[in-house]
Amino acid sequence: MRLCSRARYGARAMLDLAIHYQTGPIAISEVARRQEIPKDYLENVMVPLRLSGLVRAERGSRGGYVLTRAPAQITLGEIVQVLEGSLAPVPCLDDPASCSRVPYCVLQTVYAKAQKAMIDVLEAATLADLVTLQNQKGSG
Repeated sequence: MRLCSRARYGARAMLDLAIHYQTGPIAISEVARRQEIPKDYLENVMVPLRLSGLVRAERGSRGGYVLTRAPAQITLGEIVQVLEGSLAPVPCLDDPASCSRVPYCVLQTVYAKAQKAMIDVLEAATLADLVTLQNQKGSG
């Protein structure tokens, strides 16, 4: 399963906000520059993150984006699911009625385990964990 660029960029932007959590609102242009994300694209990525309540936009000359909760309280799973939607590798996991083979399909069972494993890993990683890993790895 491959995450879309929107989810990958959104995760990087949220990590950037977590790294600078105590400094107040961060201008989108700064996040875009540091994370090497096109600013116009990042502005569109931030909309669902704001609508979901993960970030807040502050207006004004010193405005920008801030996390609405501490980095330890936001998981990578939340971010990815807001931006990616379903993480089901096959449609029948979200809509069993979409496939007549569901009652006896062993592949669906394996796909469901893969989906659960991915969600479990993403939900286990908080932004605070990622900040720690980033500090260990260095900038980039």
